[in-house]
Amino acid sequence: MLTRLAIFNIIFILIISGCTTSSVSETIAAHLESETQEEASQVWQTPPALDAPNGLRPCCAFGYNLKVKAWGIPIPFYRIDNIVEASTLGDHRYNDNFWLGTAAVLGIGSEKSGIVYSHKGGFLDIAHIRDTADYTYYLFSHIYPKLGQEWTLTLSDELAQRKIHFNRFTPPSSDRQRYTLSAYLAARLAYRLAVWHEIAQWYGYRSVAGFSEGISAFSPEDLYSNLMGARLSLTLILNGDATNLEHYNQSMQRIIPSALAQLEAQPRQATQQWFDLIDGQWWNSQERVPDKFLVLKRDYHLADKRYPVLPFGETTPPHYLTLPDVYAGYSLKQLAEFQLWPTKQMANLPIPKTYWKEADFADLAEKARQIDQKTRPKTTKND
Repeated sequence: MLTRLAIFNIIFILIISGCTTSSVSETIAAHLESETQEEASQVWQTPPALDAPNGLRPCCAFGYNLKVKAWGIPIPFYRIDNIVEASTLGDHRYNDNFWLGTAAVLGIGSEKSGIVYSHKGGFLDIAHIRDTADYTYYLFSHIYPKLGQEWTLTLSDELAQRKIHFNRFTPPSSDRQRYTLSAYLAARLAYRLAVWHEIAQWYGYRSVAGFSEGISAFSPEDLYSNLMGARLSLTLILNGDATNLEHYNQSMQRIIPSALAQLEAQPRQATQQWFDLIDGQWWNSQERVPDKFLVLKRDYHLADKRYPVLPFGETTPPHYLTLPDVYAGYSLKQLAEFQLWPTKQMANLPIPKTYWKEADFADLAEKARQIDQKTRPKTTKND
């Protein structure tokens, strides 16, 4: 009989996969202008304060048809696929239940994730899109009822104890502006949670005991995908397409294909061809999951104003995507502070004098870049 640890270890092997097919309904138009000016036309019905997403969806390691090892032993005949198409992503389920994520990993759920290549957005990780969309919706459900109050939201640990401290201020007098400001603040903070996850993975965070997630840290497609997820959730909230949890799930299912179409997402064969083109440059198909340097190309740029990382040979101009810093005269960074407090399980993360904050993220990422530059294997192709 398998022990619980063994079951989790098997799940981890599948963690970086989970890519099959399903159909979707008619789309909702995504608003992926580089700089959004979206505002709510009215105050829409809002959900009650939601439970936090239960961890993050198993995301796809960079590459396809990946070989795997467990406990240092190669697993013969097993490969991780990783490639999906925009038309076969299935349902969207807000990730508030551990077993929903487990079902997706085991390939028995209706929600599918993986990597798709797009001309304007490069490689896109659907799990990262979904996760940051969910966190945006979650944070909005907590921020809107308390906008302007001083309070602290405590989240589950990722090496450090994650807290968001909201400052007291006088919110806008307009109901629509209060609603819109809450949505923008939620999107900003959800993206910061995604940035911290990349940092935590590099410094030793493990969602499954015994298996390093260093392979996924700062992967080139990650944060652009997270930013896209924040923008999609923002659109749904502001347009009244997320009035309750089921409405949100249905709307996410419908808006993701629209966004992928705008970025010129490609069919499966084209995604595979682009992966083949950069094999030995961005990733090494001869390595096995979870070897860190299966992934050779990383993006340590953390800002929420970003271009996608496109491979050499892509001739379509990249699509610039941002989140706003200011809405209705309010500087969003002044309204709340993301704090990372020391714990007893910090792994390789340095212990701060008080707590890590957003201003420290760039230095932590730069240290990671410098170490990776020294330890990264030489590639057979030009970077």
